[in-house]
Amino acid sequence: MFRKSIACLAFLPLALGATQASADTFVRMVSGPAGGSWYPLGAKIMQTMGEDIKGIATSNTSGGGVSNVKAVNSGDAEIGWTYAHTAANGFSGKGKFDKPQKNIRYFATLYPATFQVAVPKDSKIMSFEDMKGANISPGKAGWTGTAFAESILQAYGFDFASIKKNGGTVHHVSYTESVALMKDGHIDVYMAATSVPQASFLELEHSPGIRFIGVPEPKLTEIIKANPGYIHGNIPASAYTSLDKDVPSLGIVTSMVVNKDLPDDLVYNMCKSFWANHDKFVEVKGIWKQVVQKDALNGASVPIHPGAKRCYDELGVSQ
Repeated sequence: MFRKSIACLAFLPLALGATQASADTFVRMVSGPAGGSWYPLGAKIMQTMGEDIKGIATSNTSGGGVSNVKAVNSGDAEIGWTYAHTAANGFSGKGKFDKPQKNIRYFATLYPATFQVAVPKDSKIMSFEDMKGANISPGKAGWTGTAFAESILQAYGFDFASIKKNGGTVHHVSYTESVALMKDGHIDVYMAATSVPQASFLELEHSPGIRFIGVPEPKLTEIIKANPGYIHGNIPASAYTSLDKDVPSLGIVTSMVVNKDLPDDLVYNMCKSFWANHDKFVEVKGIWKQVVQKDALNGASVPIHPGAKRCYDELGVSQ
């Protein structure tokens, strides 16, 4: 009997279709890697929703922008972090998605993220053109930062395969592992699409010391034109002590999506809790100050979940 009960609970999140959340409703979030902003914020958001919403259990696990869309679409997670253009590509089955992810719905627009690229301060690499045979760490497969890296390299006429062919290496590892690899001299370039400033770059700036590589115009405009959803990003000089001027790069809007089959009342309550506890999330990461309720649907790139729509109508937020 016990085993049967556990089995039933395990399948419950996939079967939710009513307008009311049951007493055993599981809300699983997929966020980001350790060392980034998404994971600790995701943990706090899930903890808070679990305390605010009666009858649910919550969890938060690591993930990436592309893989999170797939997880929410398949029902392996109920809510996930991603980027607006990634959600749009997923819904349409473009880019990194081999089929449409029609089960995702929009939940909220968060803050902008920027693609950041750093090399050791004494590196001979001065631009992306110098990376054709380098040892690079662009992020794990399925992370949006990895897709950013591929887009930029393609604009310069090469890709991961040609880097390997030229004697370089491509390490698909986490932020933490990337930091260790650069400190040990095993990689020449570290890349990540994340908030500014970001802890792993701050750590590398302290030791061994780094220099940022930007994407100059008109190459930046060329890449944005070829990849709808990308925007002009910027690493301000004030973000890192090693900078004496702003660094132009690619940008994107961070967002959250939910599974379309989540009960309307549940998503409505999740939305209410999400915005009522803004100050708690700011305490976790200062970047949350950039999350503004009135902009919650800016850039919404897939249909909005009806439960979230009801919440935003009450809050006076329009698309």
